[in-house]
Amino acid sequence: MLKFTKDHEWLRLDGEVATVGITDHAQEQLGDLVFVDLPTVGATFEQGAAAAVVESVKAASDIYCPVDGEVTEVNEAVAQEPGTINSDPMAAGWLFKLKIADKSQLDGLLDEAGYKAILG
Repeated sequence: MLKFTKDHEWLRLDGEVATVGITDHAQEQLGDLVFVDLPTVGATFEQGAAAAVVESVKAASDIYCPVDGEVTEVNEAVAQEPGTINSDPMAAGWLFKLKIADKSQLDGLLDEAGYKAILG
């Protein structure tokens, strides 16, 4: 199951764990990414809390946690090579994995059609 936030994060659900990243639209708006600050494994976040930071030559942008949960894994490869997020934001450019604390929060996220609708 793939869900989106209005802040341009995506979440792919696999059982109790969700993989989180930024959308293609977000990486296009940011431009070439040069730095990624990932959360710490074991850190817990509430929905909407800043969990990571991506920086481009243009700006730094917070990445918000789409649902309450605990970070179970981070993508060290994007920390070493932030451009992976630009070239493959929906797959190899994922940022972190999260053990979801409250699956009911998924109902408040957008499906792909809903996300495309907010992009206009």
